[in-house]
Amino acid sequence: MANIYSYHGIKPIIKKSAYIHPQAVIIGNVEIGEEVYIGPNAVLRGDWGKIIIKDGANVQENCTLHVFPGIPTILEESAHIGHGAIIHSAHIGKNCLVGMNAVVMDNAKIGDECIIGALSFVPTGFISENRKLIVGSPAKVIREVSDEMIAWKTKGTAIYQELAREGHIAIQPCEPYTEFVEQTPTKIVDYSVWTK
Repeated sequence: MANIYSYHGIKPIIKKSAYIHPQAVIIGNVEIGEEVYIGPNAVLRGDWGKIIIKDGANVQENCTLHVFPGIPTILEESAHIGHGAIIHSAHIGKNCLVGMNAVVMDNAKIGDECIIGALSFVPTGFISENRKLIVGSPAKVIREVSDEMIAWKTKGTAIYQELAREGHIAIQPCEPYTEFVEQTPTKIVDYSVWTK
C-alpha cells in the first residue's frame, strides 16, 4: 500500500482503478481519478490547498506536486507528467505533456494538448493557448504542436493508462534472482503501437 496520509482530518480520495505505487506519498486534500498512474517516489502534498488529478493522467517517478495556499494544482484528463517534474499550483490542460524535470509554477495555466520541453521552467502566471510547444528557462511558446506530435504523446499516455489498469496485478514485490536466467513475462505487451 502507498504512503497515504490525512492532513488535519482531510483524507485523499483515490478511485479504485488508479494505481499508486507503494513508494509514492499522497498527503491530504488530493483527488485522484480513474486509471491514473502515480509512480515511485512521487509526492503529492495537498496540505495548504487541493490537488486534483483527473482521469487517465499520470505522474511519473520522482515528481512533486504541491500547492501555494489557496491556489489548487490541477491536472486535466490524460495529462502526462514526466519523470522528476515539479507542478506547483499550476493548471495543466487535457492531454498535455510536461517533460522530464520541468518546473511549472504558481498560477500558470497551460492549454489543452500542449507540450512542455524537458528541463523547462514555466514561470508564475504563465498562460498558454491550446496546442503550443513550450520550452526554455524561462519558458516561451516556440510554435504549434503538430498533429503528429500530439498523436505520439497520446499513444505514450495510453501505455501509462494500461499500466494503471494492470498495476495492482503486474507490479509485485519480489526477491531477485542471483544469477542471470531466461525469463518470460506473464503477459506479452505490444508496444509497437507506440513506436510506429
